[in-house]
Amino acid sequence: MTNTGTRTHCFTTCSSPADGTGAAQHRRGPGPGTTGRAGREPSGTEGSEGRQRGKAAQGRARSPSWVVPPSTRPATARSAQHLRRGAQNGTRRGAAPSRQAPRTHLPPPPARHPPAVGRWLLVCSGAVAGAVVLGGVTRLTESGLSMVDWHLVKEMKPPRTQQEWEAEFQKYQQFPEFKILNHDMTLAEFKFIWYMEYSHRMWGRVVGLAYILPAAYFWRRGWLSRPLKGRVLALCGLVCFQGLLGWYMVKSGLEEKPDSYDIPRVSQYRLAAHLGSALVLYSASLWTGLSLLLPRHKLPETHQLLRLRQYAHGTTALIFLTALSGAFVAGLDAGLVYNSFPKMGERWIPDDLLAFSPVLRNIFENPTTVQFDHRILGIASFTAVTALYLFSRKIPLPRRTRMAVTSLLAVACMQVGLGISTLLLYVPTPLAATHQSGSLALLSMALWLMSELRRVPK
Repeated sequence: MTNTGTRTHCFTTCSSPADGTGAAQHRRGPGPGTTGRAGREPSGTEGSEGRQRGKAAQGRARSPSWVVPPSTRPATARSAQHLRRGAQNGTRRGAAPSRQAPRTHLPPPPARHPPAVGRWLLVCSGAVAGAVVLGGVTRLTESGLSMVDWHLVKEMKPPRTQQEWEAEFQKYQQFPEFKILNHDMTLAEFKFIWYMEYSHRMWGRVVGLAYILPAAYFWRRGWLSRPLKGRVLALCGLVCFQGLLGWYMVKSGLEEKPDSYDIPRVSQYRLAAHLGSALVLYSASLWTGLSLLLPRHKLPETHQLLRLRQYAHGTTALIFLTALSGAFVAGLDAGLVYNSFPKMGERWIPDDLLAFSPVLRNIFENPTTVQFDHRILGIASFTAVTALYLFSRKIPLPRRTRMAVTSLLAVACMQVGLGISTLLLYVPTPLAATHQSGSLALLSMALWLMSELRRVPK
């Protein structure tokens, strides 16, 4: 009985949890209430077994928490592998081994560009807008044909001495505009129109540098993603093409036309191409800049929102077409034909609307038809903007989107007022230049609204 009790006491104290309490009690002896041989340390084989179990318990107590005790090690290789993964993941002793989630192939996150890239494109679009306005003033003051040659670097230095100015004036006197229209022009008057055209050309060179130099810097720094690189290359190429197209337009006004008795002017087709490419450059730069800077709204893709987005795209295209038709009005001086509104003279539809043959020529070469078309397009644009605003009131939109719709309507009203005033006052230069600037402002508001209504990529 005594030996049996001793064995039982040693087994229970040595196999206690791995906190060292069993070994300590074994060294101190029996607890209170034990007497006789049960309180003495066993000897022989029983004592050695007890000491070995005590050392094992002390070793388990000193081991780190991530070491798995031998008694809990799995028997199979697969469970051991799971346990090692759980230990590497920081699981504690006694916790269930964690299972890794299955790997799924997710699309890479969209590239984030520095805000400087978006701001650069907005500055470039503003520079293009300035070139368009300055070009309109140059056309209104009939200064576009004062520089009769084109050199990329040489013409950047203006005349300084009296002899240089007289030589430049003599070159201008050899072309049709001086012979037919400005045969009594003085040197002082020539300097004014020359500086107007010079300012427009120098501003175009500034626009080119504003695109090319920062683009090279951002490209070298790695701030442009692959899709954006292609777009930036297209913009820089369009800037260079715009300069060549400008000289091609001016060249059409310097040619001798023996069979024509009209005032020397540039071709309205080339003027429309020059303005159209500038509008494309402006729109692409503004759209890309807004896309990089303004976060997309998470709008619910309802049927009404899809219709609003379609109406916004159609309205923007109509505004662009109306602005482009203004190039034909300026190229043919069609604003001076009928200076009344809403009727054209005494009639709603003038008699000489289709005076040219074939009929298709009237759309691009008849000043009456060109003004009539511009009126119709302007009224249609204003009607489309008003309908777009009224339809947007039925849809819950974010505050910034609502502001874009309201701004579009306000600018459209202002542009209609400027157009009518310019017509009734016989096209004064300041008012006509403001009207042309208003077309850019209206196009900008439409592009802003389209940017606000973009879809969120899935």
